[in-house]
Amino acid sequence: MKKVLFICTHNSARSQMAEGLLGSLYVDIYDVFSAGIKPYGIKHQAIDVMEGIGIDIRAHRSKSVDEFLGIGFDYVVTVCEDAKDVSPFFPGGKNYIHKGFEDPSKFRGTEDEELLKFREIRDEIKDWIVMTFGEK
Repeated sequence: MKKVLFICTHNSARSQMAEGLLGSLYVDIYDVFSAGIKPYGIKHQAIDVMEGIGIDIRAHRSKSVDEFLGIGFDYVVTVCEDAKDVSPFFPGGKNYIHKGFEDPSKFRGTEDEELLKFREIRDEIKDWIVMTFGEK
């Protein structure tokens, strides 16, 4: 199986959703992980919108990139500009990919509006994952 590490700033939303999506869509092809530059904890909205499409990330936890030092990855993917700028090179990565997604946790509105934003970003990530990893 190919190993993939998704990295974002806090490992609280985008990278967690990417880990859950790739891991469930291509369970027999990829061994998937996620981490953050400054781990913060998973946003409940990310858990909720993933559950809405049948993917349970409740057991995930926010992890630091330091936990993965010394591990080889076939793909290291940054999903936000901050992570790309701070950590453009991850030791042990064979292939580096950057695809920035808007941070849904920065959106302010009612709970329903925030969930809508999280769903929008989740769907963008899913479409990109299918396009990028579905052909490999």
